[in-house]
Amino acid sequence: MTPSLIIAVDGPAASGKGSIASRLAAHYGLPHLDTGLLYRATGLKVLAAGDDLGDAEAATRAAGSVTPGDLIDEAALTSRGAGEAASRVASHPGVRAALLKLQQDFARQAGGAVLDGRDIGTVIAPDAPVKLFVTARPETRAHRRWLQLTGRGEAIAFDDMLADIIRRDERDAGRGAAPMVMADDAVLLDTTEMDIEAAFDAARRVVEAARVRHGF
Repeated sequence: MTPSLIIAVDGPAASGKGSIASRLAAHYGLPHLDTGLLYRATGLKVLAAGDDLGDAEAATRAAGSVTPGDLIDEAALTSRGAGEAASRVASHPGVRAALLKLQQDFARQAGGAVLDGRDIGTVIAPDAPVKLFVTARPETRAHRRWLQLTGRGEAIAFDDMLADIIRRDERDAGRGAAPMVMADDAVLLDTTEMDIEAAFDAARRVVEAARVRHGF
């Protein structure tokens, strides 16, 4: 059986992993899934139902009802509130279990796929032939997210954005269920001093090396 080109891109918020993943998907003609949107959609569903984000049962129920149609409203899904909600519901093991099969099925489709998130290389697709862990300094990531949010009219001070980023990092890395960690066989890509073109080129070279190594 011909192996599938599965590209797993992990890393913290605003590291550039989503932009890199989407560019890689377009370059190699592969489907792309931003798995963080699943958790953002789950968090928004919990809030829309008037439930508490800390209520594991309500969050798990919401995760089980997520459909592709819930991933369309980009403005709502990429808001600051959705990001915070996603980080909170992702700490519930039931939520991660409810979304696990959907993500694994996406990764295993014929020909391969590109997925980005927090646990792609460690939990969702541990056998992926290409694994990247994309990161950057917290201050750099906060500035990127601050520019994104203020650019579309959200009012937030930079210091508050930085505090959000640090808090999410601690929560994502410290949760008991599928914490954000770099896979042992992942390649670290620090984008602190890179623009998207340089980051994509560095990621593409990692993929090309893996293709040669695995015979794609």
